[in-house]
Amino acid sequence: MAEPIAFRFDFASPYSYLASERIDALAERFGREVVWKPVLLGAIFKHYGTVQLTRQPGMHDYALRDFARSASFHGISFRMPLRFPVATQAPARAYYWLLDQDEALAKRFAHAVFRTYFGDGRDVSEPATILNVAAKLDVDPVSLSSAMEDPAVKERLREETDAAIALGMFGAPWITVDGEHFWGNDRLSQVEYWLENGGF
Repeated sequence: MAEPIAFRFDFASPYSYLASERIDALAERFGREVVWKPVLLGAIFKHYGTVQLTRQPGMHDYALRDFARSASFHGISFRMPLRFPVATQAPARAYYWLLDQDEALAKRFAHAVFRTYFGDGRDVSEPATILNVAAKLDVDPVSLSSAMEDPAVKERLREETDAAIALGMFGAPWITVDGEHFWGNDRLSQVEYWLENGGF
């Protein structure tokens, strides 16, 4: 059986959101599973000494326009949050805790977080927002609140972020297929070609 596709992302990345709405359906067409792995782009940028796209000189206005244009092109609902970017430790920790219990539930939660931030414009850095999102999926808020502060869960997120850096990840989304890395939502067409043809 073919290896699963690794989908590394940050919950505050607009392009990660756009890719998240499409990648599972694409993989399913070729009989592949997708393993979702949230990481912290802030830590990755710090490692490389870089800054996010919208803080790079001359790129802010273009990036904002491109987020909305790309969403429209793919028919995906999008709303730029008032607070952007935000720290994403809370949803990422919650995801990994849920993943250890139920992968399907963890993915539903991840979709809900993305849509809460880029659809409803709500601040997903706030633990209260994350607990509310999870409660709608019948996740116990008391248990989840404790999990987000669990040292083991925090370490899991650090390890996943360090592993992404070790792979060379410098932006999101970062999609790995058969050891080949693809950066960006706009590379999904190349991922599709790879899956269909077994490479380039």
